[in-house]
Parts: sequence; C-alpha cells; structure tokens
Amino acid sequence: MTGLEPFVAPLVSIMLDVLKDSGKKESEGLIARLMNRDVGKDFQDVVFKAAGQYIKSYTKRHGELKVLGMRDPVKLDDVFTTVQLLGEDEVQQFATIDDLEKLYRKADQRLLRYRSKERQDGITVASQKQFLMVLGAPGAGKSTFLRKIGLESFKGKKGNFKHQAIPVLLELKKFTESKIDLKALIEAEFTTCGFPKPKEFTESALEKGKLLILLDGLDEVPSANVNSVIDAIQDFVDRYDKNRYIASCRTAAYRYNFKRFSDVILSEFDDEQIQQFINNWFRSEEDKQAGTAALCWELLKRDENKAAKELAHSPILLTFLCLTYDKSQTFANNRSGLYKKALRILLEEWAAEKRIMRQAIYEGLSVELEEVLLSEIACEGFEADRLFIPQSQLVERIKKFLSSNLNAPKQLSGEQVLDAIAIQQGILVERVEDVYSLSHLTLQEYLTARYIYAHGQVSQMVEKYLTDERWREVFLLTSGLMVDRGSDELLLEMHKTAKQYARHPKVKALLQWADKVTAGSSGNFKPAAKRAVAIGIARAIHIAIDSNRAFRDIAKGIVRYIAIDRAIAIDRAIATIAAIDRAIAKDIAIAITIETLSTRPIARIIARDNKLEKSGIFTELELSQFTNQLQDLKSAEEESNITLINKVAELVKSAYLEAFHLTEELITYNDEESQALNKYLYSIDILLKCKKEAARLSPATWDAIEAELLLPPHD
Repeated sequence: MTGLEPFVAPLVSIMLDVLKDSGKKESEGLIARLMNRDVGKDFQDVVFKAAGQYIKSYTKRHGELKVLGMRDPVKLDDVFTTVQLLGEDEVQQFATIDDLEKLYRKADQRLLRYRSKERQDGITVASQKQFLMVLGAPGAGKSTFLRKIGLESFKGKKGNFKHQAIPVLLELKKFTESKIDLKALIEAEFTTCGFPKPKEFTESALEKGKLLILLDGLDEVPSANVNSVIDAIQDFVDRYDKNRYIASCRTAAYRYNFKRFSDVILSEFDDEQIQQFINNWFRSEEDKQAGTAALCWELLKRDENKAAKELAHSPILLTFLCLTYDKSQTFANNRSGLYKKALRILLEEWAAEKRIMRQAIYEGLSVELEEVLLSEIACEGFEADRLFIPQSQLVERIKKFLSSNLNAPKQLSGEQVLDAIAIQQGILVERVEDVYSLSHLTLQEYLTARYIYAHGQVSQMVEKYLTDERWREVFLLTSGLMVDRGSDELLLEMHKTAKQYARHPKVKALLQWADKVTAGSSGNFKPAAKRAVAIGIARAIHIAIDSNRAFRDIAKGIVRYIAIDRAIAIDRAIATIAAIDRAIAKDIAIAITIETLSTRPIARIIARDNKLEKSGIFTELELSQFTNQLQDLKSAEEESNITLINKVAELVKSAYLEAFHLTEELITYNDEESQALNKYLYSIDILLKCKKEAARLSPATWDAIEAELLLPPHD
C-alpha cells in the first residue's frame, strides 16, 4: 500500500474515457486494436498500472519540498497553505511617486506593497479560469501552487479542483533549445509511466480536452529562447484549446500578454496564512505535544520581531524562519545575521536551488559587489525618507556605481543590472510603472545599517537620528553588525548624546529626584535599576492623576519606561518590581477616577505598596498615611458617596506625592517639556536595546555606561 490507491480510480476513469473516444473515431482505435489481441482483463491491468505509476511519478517529482538545506523532504500537502490571488486590476496606478509614498504612510504598515482586501482563493480561481497566468515575486509560491493544483486534480470529486483532467507539469527552465515540441514532451511523460499507445493517447487526450497543462516558470526560460517558447505555447494553446492551462511567471518578467489567459497575482501571506503555514510545518506528534507551532507564532508576533514577521509574508522566507526556529527555538540572537542570511537567499541561493541559469550580465558582478550596490541604493533612499525610487534615478545610481568601481565589469549597463535584480532576484520590485522599491522594508533597513557601518558613519547616524523612531531598526542592526570592532563606539556615542538630552531643566530635575530618593537604599539592586523604577513610578503617578488621559492609554504610556528597568537589571527580581510599577499606574488611575466605583484596585494598591516598601528601592518611603487615605476612599466608594469620593481622591493624590517626596510641579509637563523627557527616555531605551543586540561589547565599556545611566548630568 502506497497511500495513493484512492487517487487511481479517478485517473483510470479519465484514461478509459480518452481511450474509448479514440476507439470511436478510428476503426482501428486503441481499444479495438487491444481487444482484437484478446487482452481482456490484461488491458485493464495495463491502464490501472499506468495510472498508478503516473500518480506515483508525479507525487515523487512534484509532491515533495526540500529547499534551503532541509535535511529531509516534506510532503507538499502537509505544509501547503491556502493561497490568495489578486485580480488584474490590483496593479495600482498613481499620478506621482508622492502619491505612492502617501499611500504607504497612510496604511501605517511595514509592507511596501499595496495590500488589497479583494482576495480570492487560489484553487477556486484555478477551477473557474480555463487559461490562467499566475504572477508573483521570487519565492512567492508560484511553483508550489501549480504543483498543488496537479495533486488536487488527482483526487477527482473529492478534491478542491473542480475538473476531471490529467495534470502534466512542464518546467519551462528546461526549454533550452530554440525548437519546442510541447506535444512530444507531454507524450514523454505518459510513455515513461507505461501508458498504452502513448502517442495516440496524447493526441486523443488533447483533442478531447482531458489535460490540465501546468507551465511553470516562464521567467526561467533562457533569454535566447524566450520568444520561440512564447510562440510555441501560444500556437499550442490555440491548437488544443479544449484543455485547461495554468502558467506561472515572476511579475517583473511578465511582458507578454497571452491573449487567452487571465492574469492574477499571487498575494503575499497575511497573518492567518502565516499562522496556518507554521501550524502545518510543526505538525509532528512531538511538535504537537510541545506546542511548537503556537510558541513559534507567539514569538514571531512580539514587537521586537516585527521586522522578522515582515519577511514571513514571503513563503520562501517564512520557510527559512521555520527552519531557523526549528534549529534553535528562536529566530536569532543577532537579527542582523538573520537578515543577512535572508538577503543571501534572495540574491543567490533560491536561484541556485531552482537551477536557474544566471544571465550573462552577472559575469564579473559578484554577490558581494551587488550587496555594496544595494547598500548604497538603500541608504540613499532611507536617509532621504524615500521608499520608492524612479527607474531613471535607479539606473543612474547603478551607472555611477559601475563607473566609479575599478573592479566592476564595465560592459554592463544600468538598465541590464536593474532588470536582472528585479526579475531574477526580486530584491528591487517595480511597484507601479517605472517606480521601484526594495522588496522588504526590513532588507532596506539592513542594507542601510550595512552601509553606515562599512563607511564609518556611526557617529553621524547617532547625531542625526538617535531619537528618530524610523531609524530604530537601523540602530539595532548596526549594533549587531559591529563584530570586528565591537559595538563600543556606537553605545558610547549614544550615551554621550543621551547625556546632552538630560541637560534640559525638567529632565535634569526628575533625574536629580530619582537619584536622591534611591541613593544608598537597602535594596539589593543595581543603582541604575533603582533610578529606573523611581522614574517609572513618577511617570505612573503623573499619568494616573491626569484626568484627561483615558484609562486605556495608561499602560501604553509607561511600557517604555518599564522596558528601561527590565533591560538594565540582570536580576530576576527586577521583573517583579516592574510588575508592581505597572500595576500601581493602572490601579491608582482607577481608584481616583470618579466614574469608576470599584474597591478592588484599592485593595491591590495596598497590597503592592507593602511589597514596594519591603523592596528597599527607596531611601525613605512611608506609605502608612497613604494607606489610611485609601481605606477612607474605599469606604466612600462602597457608599457610592460622590461628594466624599471627590474629597478623599484629592487627599489620596496629595498623600501619594508626599510619600515619594514628589511635587506636582515636578511631574507636570507642558508640551515642550514632555517632548524633551520622551526624547531622553527614548534614547536610553534604544541604547539598552542596542546593548542587547551587540555581537561584541567590552564589559568595561558597558560598566562605565551603566554607572551613569539615569543620573543627572554634571554642571
């Protein structure tokens, strides 16, 4: 038993129908000739055997995936994720490149491609369209989709493909001769599997429209043969137009509108498809028991992995991420290493795995040299805050690069290089006519970081962009790239700039308070961690007593400052303090908000204040008066006495400020002061994250930085 037996019967039915029809037309048709030889049951055995062999051959050749260095192949059916197709009208036309920039920013997402809500199930569309051209980026899953359609057709009425037809998959990259005989290639598929009278069978099947012909990879045809292949396909489709045809091609390479074909675009995966793919990938019993798929998906959704998640919208890069997670149960300790590998997959590994012949223009243009070129393009656009680049500008940039590099091949033209990068690799993508962008914002950020580090522009980056959140990923990637010299230079420059932000009078006053109330305290925590908790509590109190803030914004408002605490402290106990801080902000806000009549937050505050006193973070912390006021507030709320609640709530605010030696003036900010404080705290936050990303960092450098974190600057 091979597991393929249920698929044999539908195929046998089609084959017998083809043979029967052939017998009707010819007095010496296939069945007639076979019956005259009195084969009887032997004839049925031949058909069944041929059908079984054909399904086995197709499944072996096209029903398994083994890519990117996988140890073992996986069944396509096991990992296939429902694909979505976009219609022909999804190629958006914009009046100017500025319109495209505005559309991206309005969408507020990292994906650079316009994402339409009008999607259709891929197999459903394939069932509806007799002639279908499937377009998509490299690694988008075009070949996998065609192979899946073939597998579905074997299932007959039990499958999702709604037509009874024999699938024949032809890989167009093998069309290396100028003369193409499609019928002979189809006949060869049947001959190999022992079909009776394969030449006559092929002709009859074509005449009767019993074949599903899958033409995979029009873009992979050697350039010298493209025109002859297109002509051969067009003529063949016109001659045998009762059959069904599905072809595939990379979007950037598609310049030929097959007159009968409906063009559709293979959409990038959405979150639901990503999760489905991960669930399918980690489907072994061991993974099910360990909950590997759920853990992988939850990790990918974390904010710190949003750039990696952007890559996951591409099936080939999602496969890479699953392989990475399978090996280490994480995506990467160093994200720059992860993105470097993803870039190399697109630059060379994917084409090599598919055995695609590189065009002659690549002779002399090494992958390393191409990375340098792409880094220049990426950084120039990123610094100008331009994500989309006119074709003319790109061509000029490429020409300039080639002419200024002694070792760059001089015979190449800018147009040729751009076409090759767009068509064969998909790194640069034509979003609308004559307008390009990098395929992923993540790759643009990585290439920008690579350029910054390679050209010694770290200090300039810090000076210009330290508090620009758009550059956040670039800072983190740069830190990870600094392996040779270490990240010391970057972190020292960031710390130096952060200290300049701390000179703002309001920021300086808050830091002086935090140092004063925690210096010399008994708690067994690092001084910087104590100061971080103090600042977090001050901010929490400010948020809580600001009646104009909605409750839902409170947690969001302090998450950044809690992250500072977590990053500084190695001690596990700091996580507990962070939880106390977060809870205080929420509960105080509820307790002193008149509209919220609930005693539960008050009870939680009392319990947590006791823990906070015992932590020893503050030098002097006397919360007994505040606790008494909270008890009074609790009684007032139980009585629903609004007048009393108003009165006691004010006392609660005053008592809490007094307990921490705070004044309302110290934690009240106008817009300019608030921006200054946010800028300073953001710079500390990104500094700590860069420390975490560093592949190499001197302990002495970090000890010196940490000792001064969140301290007021010296006059």
